[in-house]
Amino acid sequence: MTIPEAVSLVMQAGVYAKGGEIFVLDMGEPVKIDDLARNLIKLSGYTPDVDIPIVYTGLRPGEKLYEELLMNEEGLQKTKNNSIYIGHPIQFDEMFFFKQLRELRLHANMEEGDIKDLVHKIVPTYQPYIDGGK
Repeated sequence: MTIPEAVSLVMQAGVYAKGGEIFVLDMGEPVKIDDLARNLIKLSGYTPDVDIPIVYTGLRPGEKLYEELLMNEEGLQKTKNNSIYIGHPIQFDEMFFFKQLRELRLHANMEEGDIKDLVHKIVPTYQPYIDGGK
C-alpha cells in the first residue's frame, strides 16, 4: 500500500467515525513471509539462499502462524468503501476483569504451566502451548 493510499483510507475512515469503532482496512491477499524475504533479497541485488541464507526457526511459544484481525464476536460492518470495515469492541464486565487481574497478581509465583492456564482463562484466545503439549 502506498502512502497516498494509506492516507486516503485513514481520511475516509474518519468520515465513518461515530465513536468507539475499530476500523479494519482490507489490504488485499496475505503475503507469505518467505516470499517477502526472497523478494527483498532479490530487490537488494542478491540471490536468496546463495548470497543470503533464509533460516526457518519455527514458532516460539505464544507465536501464531496468522493474525486474526478481529474475533468473530466483534463482527465486521461494511462501509461504502469496499476497503474499509468497521468492527465494534466486545462488551465485557470490567469489575470481573479487575477481579481476575487481582487473582493473577496473587498467583504470580505459580509454576509456568499453571500461570499460563490462568492467563488463558482470562484471555481465551491466548494459546499457551504449541501442538497441545505442556
